[in-house]
Amino acid sequence: MAINLFDPAAQGLYVTIFLSYILGIVHGVTPDEHTWPITFSYAIGSTTTRRGAESGAVFSLGFTLQRAIMSEVMFFVFAYGLTSFKDFISSPLFFGIVYTVVGVVMYIAGHYVKYGKYYPHIEVDEFLNRKLKKRYVHKERDFFKSDVKMSMALLHGIIAGFGFGAFALIIYFIFAPSMPGPALGFVPGLVFGLGTMTAQFAFGAIFGTWIRKVKKLGLNGLKFLARYISASVLLYGGALFILTGIAVVIFPEILTFGVVTPISVHNLHNLGVGFFIVIAIVVGIGLYSYAKGVKIATQRFKKR
Repeated sequence: MAINLFDPAAQGLYVTIFLSYILGIVHGVTPDEHTWPITFSYAIGSTTTRRGAESGAVFSLGFTLQRAIMSEVMFFVFAYGLTSFKDFISSPLFFGIVYTVVGVVMYIAGHYVKYGKYYPHIEVDEFLNRKLKKRYVHKERDFFKSDVKMSMALLHGIIAGFGFGAFALIIYFIFAPSMPGPALGFVPGLVFGLGTMTAQFAFGAIFGTWIRKVKKLGLNGLKFLARYISASVLLYGGALFILTGIAVVIFPEILTFGVVTPISVHNLHNLGVGFFIVIAIVVGIGLYSYAKGVKIATQRFKKR
């Protein structure tokens, strides 16, 4: 029996469950815009291997919960022939909405890490007295106000689970409808999520460990650096998601852009808008924030 991970087919209950798990691992390992930027931002802000792994697991828990529920929903969608719903969740409009919502949650989380508040705040008396100040100007000490909240990672995982790509098409359109009955409709999504969790747990630990390798900084310097990177990735990455989501809604043809490679692995074969968002956020914003954060932390928090 041949197993094709790139273009799989339902091959009985147990094989389909096994394929769902393997595809989940592949999804978690390959650069996916609904996992990597978010796991990276939360794990980096955790500053330890254990907390980084926890953030990856908590994010994936929310993701897994959503995928399990959606898998069950899709079983009934196919059972009752609800073609309009199938068309909507695979449409550019839905794609753009998910991107925008993910971006908004990222931005709110970044604001919390940086300022200790989920929303911008202006002192009313300052405004009335015409002494309005830029309360939220860049001040290094602001990055000590709050730690990364695991509840935000969980919420983010639930929302990110609505992301619709090649893996979702396989789970929802091929595996879920093949289940023998409604009692098992959720299983492909659940197992796929657990596979993603396996990979994201490992990556979270790696990201959390990486930030500890800056030996020249003391404890306060490391905390500053971790939150500096986390806040920057969440804030600016969230803004990028929002802009991309709006652009996709207005110009759906953006989703047709892609660079085809000879690698027969989803997320690596057709490099579309999602891949370039991953590169821009994790590599671009992440590395720039790291370099700038190290410079600031070295000046202000020399290791004692």
